[in-house]
Amino acid sequence: MMLAAILPLLLAGTPATGPAPHLTPAEARMATTIDAEYERSVALLGRLVNQNSGTMNLPGVTRIGAMMAEELRALGFTVSWKPLPQTGRAGHIIAVHAGKPGTRRLLLIGHLDTVFEADSPFQRFVRRGDEASGPGAGDDKGGMVVMLAALRAMQAAGTLKPANIEVVLTGDEEDSGDPVTLARADLIAAGKRADVALDFEALAIEDGRDMGSIARRSVNDWSLTVTGRSGHSSRIFSETFGDGAVNEVARILAAFRTTLPEPNLTFNTGLLAAGVTAAIDAGGSKASAQGKSNIIPAQAIATGDFRTLSEEQTRRVRAKMEAIVAAHAPGTSATITFKSGYPAMAPSAGNQALLARLNTINRDLGLAEMPALDPLKRGAGDISWVAADVDGLVGLGTASRGDHTPDEVVDLTTIRRQGKRAAILMSRLSAERR
Repeated sequence: MMLAAILPLLLAGTPATGPAPHLTPAEARMATTIDAEYERSVALLGRLVNQNSGTMNLPGVTRIGAMMAEELRALGFTVSWKPLPQTGRAGHIIAVHAGKPGTRRLLLIGHLDTVFEADSPFQRFVRRGDEASGPGAGDDKGGMVVMLAALRAMQAAGTLKPANIEVVLTGDEEDSGDPVTLARADLIAAGKRADVALDFEALAIEDGRDMGSIARRSVNDWSLTVTGRSGHSSRIFSETFGDGAVNEVARILAAFRTTLPEPNLTFNTGLLAAGVTAAIDAGGSKASAQGKSNIIPAQAIATGDFRTLSEEQTRRVRAKMEAIVAAHAPGTSATITFKSGYPAMAPSAGNQALLARLNTINRDLGLAEMPALDPLKRGAGDISWVAADVDGLVGLGTASRGDHTPDEVVDLTTIRRQGKRAAILMSRLSAERR
């Protein structure tokens, strides 16, 4: 049967919305393999979801790592497990496929852990036709299944053998270990070796359209400590006692709200306590305070985060916050400290070129073009750690809704079209000279 005649069958489950499909014989083989192995992929997703791997369930994350290692070894990867007890986390999978020398090196990124710990009541994979619910079904076990489906399709078509691919599956994406520099050292090193990074976190869909992601924002935590002079409330605002800690923390937070806003920036105060004494626990999630209505508060503490689209924006926002804090009201003092979380992945020209390459594949598959997603609509992710060194794309995993909630539901049909996109993109990129 001629290739043109079989293409409609190959693309079952991915209705054509663009020009007529145009695939090479090897790419057609990849498409047919992904369709043929769809139920295998769904079954694997079920097994992964049914093994709890909340970030702090270290044995569970390790078991998911072993399951993924088995799948990758079957595809010819040399797989290692990097334990990270120094960071309080389970560890990472690092898998390498050595291909033809001199061709582009790809880095594939995903994560083994979920936000649902071993004591969560949300534990099981439940399929309902073309959808399934379960902890991590979309974030990111669905993404890892797409990755494997694409690699198996490449193997069947003969395009995996010459490909130079490194896979890093972190065990603590949802709650990074500390120090984060150690927790992400292997990923950062892999990014320096790579020519392209592809992140298999969830596919974003907006108004019914698949979206391409070429940027992710940073996460930066801040902690504000304010002190004032305590005394009888009748003396508030006097030269002797000044404004008190509560009024000063209110001034600072109000100034953040009016002074900081700019494009692509969000900032938030997540926890606040004030009184004669005030404290936030070591875990950063509980606050305590003591005081009375007739006593000027001496202490206030607040914590929050801010998110930016570039490291330059991060530096600018920090400087603004420090200047606001430094303008003390009478009788008060205040300090602000920062803790960097995830860096920013700026929407670079290289990232935009990769999305253009993906849209060429969409046309060849008869799929609609994928516009670039507004980065305000995505959270931070592991690809940001390599964004300074390598061009990348995000969102090659499954589409899902309700992520990080007990209503997490994955669209199983997206395994097919995402697997085809990824397999063809990786095959084309890996065949090119460096």
